[in-house]
Amino acid sequence: MQRRTFVKSAAATAAAALAAPWASGREWDKPASVRYPDPAIQTLDPRFDKYRQGNAAVERLWTGARWAEGPVWFGDGRYLLFSDIPNDRILRWTEESGEVSVFRQPSNHANGNTRDRQGRLITCEHGRRVTRTEHDGTVTVLLERFQGKRLNAPNDVVVHTNGSIWFTDPGYGILSDYEGQRAPQELPTNVYRLDPQSLEATVVVSDMSRPNGLCFSPDESKLYIVDTGPPPGKPHPIGVYDVVDGKRLANGRLFVDMGAGSSDGIRCDADGNVWSAAGWGGEGYVGVHVFAPDGKLIGKILLPEACANLCFGGEKRNRLFMAASQSLYALYVNAQGAQTP
Repeated sequence: MQRRTFVKSAAATAAAALAAPWASGREWDKPASVRYPDPAIQTLDPRFDKYRQGNAAVERLWTGARWAEGPVWFGDGRYLLFSDIPNDRILRWTEESGEVSVFRQPSNHANGNTRDRQGRLITCEHGRRVTRTEHDGTVTVLLERFQGKRLNAPNDVVVHTNGSIWFTDPGYGILSDYEGQRAPQELPTNVYRLDPQSLEATVVVSDMSRPNGLCFSPDESKLYIVDTGPPPGKPHPIGVYDVVDGKRLANGRLFVDMGAGSSDGIRCDADGNVWSAAGWGGEGYVGVHVFAPDGKLIGKILLPEACANLCFGGEKRNRLFMAASQSLYALYVNAQGAQTP
């Protein structure tokens, strides 16, 4: 089921997830009281055991979004930014106080966020542009058009160590007035690279239905890209490409098939495992799926809501933050996020 076609079954799916056996007795609107090890964390392959923190539980840090997305960690400020697309805002969760405040509203329906090599916020906006927030708070528009045509609705973004910006443009923000503004699609659903000096855009992937989340492997030799838009009945894949000279992609191939549901946002840890948001797969599926570099599903983190995106953060990059439907969750793990944003 595609992310924008779930409306009729969303309530039933959410109710089933909340009633799942692993969640029995847990009241998410109250402080966690969970017997360790947390049954929401599941080992499916012994390789996952080393990444589990036995005396840590999944925590719901906040709820109140309509569709939470795009978490990015700011270690220098000890806060997390994340998007609430339908409410047209970027929110800030502060580690010291645990409070959530508005960072920017309106946000031009911001979706995916990351930081560049100078620590500046890079944002994909469903308002059909990619922007950079400067250190003084001003917003610079990096790209609105490609070959004279408007972008569809940029979705997710990563930055290479050479400074180039790579982003997906599946167009979800122009499909309705809920996460943007309904409009005709002017461009194919591409993945782009922005040159760090000229900011010239080039297409690096053009054969995906709706390219969505993306992340580099720790050594940046590979780029993983989620496709959330295959036709009904077709697999919902995460693809992987070889990165050539930090400028182009080659040898595209299937990394994993998400099976009953779909991925969305993805991140790599320092060992090269891919931590994938998971949704629309029913009870026992939604949350986070963890894949070894060989593509084997080795673990799951089950949530009561479909997860949209995630990132590693905290002082030691060992806290996994998960933007999931209406809420923000976190879990300490024995893994560290890769150095790439």
